[in-house]
Amino acid sequence: MDFHSEEEIRDILELREWIAEEIEKRQREVERLTQNLRILDSLVKQSSFSKASHLASSPAQASKIQQPAMQDPATVIPMKTPDNQVIANAHITENELVIIPAEGIQLDIEMQPFKSFFLGRIIGAMESQDGTDIKSGKIPPNSAISCMVNKDGGRIREILIRNYRQKERVNEIINTATWSFARMMENSRK
Repeated sequence: MDFHSEEEIRDILELREWIAEEIEKRQREVERLTQNLRILDSLVKQSSFSKASHLASSPAQASKIQQPAMQDPATVIPMKTPDNQVIANAHITENELVIIPAEGIQLDIEMQPFKSFFLGRIIGAMESQDGTDIKSGKIPPNSAISCMVNKDGGRIREILIRNYRQKERVNEIINTATWSFARMMENSRK
């Protein structure tokens, strides 16, 4: 039987409460986005469209349109504490997630619950699942999730996660990293 200390149980309950709040907040956001999407769809149906041949009116503009982007644009998601302080930013591209602590936020890699919870339980479980999926042939070996923590001394400079493959994983990583960082900040004040 697995026994947890009172502090671990308190952390688990706080995490559960935080996740429930995040779910409720995200559901409200989805409802608002859906409503806005309906409005935009309605506007698009009412408006007329220009032909593509009219969009590039000069050769200089045409060459700009034809040039592919050099790099995938990243979506940046601010990671905030419950009191709305930005503690990090998550930069998401198609294959990569980079978490960079905000300016002035010092997070020690040895501070709990970073190693045991975030790296051990969350990232470790994803790595384990990918290992199983590779063995069973569900995914190729080069598509397994990988995580690297770049640090400056003992301070976390960035967390680089490649091959997350699933949007659900991105959400879980960002949510648990946010919670872990907030707890690390609380623990550093004690």
